[in-house]
Amino acid sequence: MTTPAIVGLSGSYTSPSRTRILVEEIVRRTALRYDKTSEIVDIGQFAPHLGAAVRLSDLNAAARRLVDRLLHAEALVVASPVYKGSYTGLFKHLIDLMDPTAFNGKPVLLAATGGGDRHALVIEHQLRPLFGFFEARTLATGIYASERDFADPTSISPALAERLERAIGQFAPYLESRTPNLLSTHSNVPEATSAVSRTRGRSFTRVPLANLG
Repeated sequence: MTTPAIVGLSGSYTSPSRTRILVEEIVRRTALRYDKTSEIVDIGQFAPHLGAAVRLSDLNAAARRLVDRLLHAEALVVASPVYKGSYTGLFKHLIDLMDPTAFNGKPVLLAATGGGDRHALVIEHQLRPLFGFFEARTLATGIYASERDFADPTSISPALAERLERAIGQFAPYLESRTPNLLSTHSNVPEATSAVSRTRGRSFTRVPLANLG
């Protein structure tokens, strides 16, 4: 079976969840923009073997196939809910099982969800250093979404939609034109920033989610 080009990883134990919805929307928009195939993987799909695994070979065949999806994708969308100030434990345990070269050079859009803006720096303080260790090419714009971005279960806030489009556009050097000169330098990638919604005191029309009823 052909590996999907865009693979999303939701680090939430529960489904449906805001994290899952966020990953779905990012992956859907990315696949549509760059005409790529896609798939979403939930951390719960690795249960019940993940918690007891000390190496990838300890996972069952189904879980190892999911790992292969992550390793062979052209690009990743990775998100975790904020749990006690950081990413979830099983999410980190899965990443710990990976070889240090597993994500070398792979473009990764980092995202997180939380109750309020006080957790917004989880992307810069937790997720970006984690994937920096693997030498992944994390996109400059990280996506943090709070409860107010999902006030309506069938839509996302315009501020979040705008941030998604900005971040997804940064996949272009990797997915739109895979020429060596674009892939061999970071010079055309802007400095890392995490976009956080600042919508207090303004009125917006919400953006419908295409994949929700």
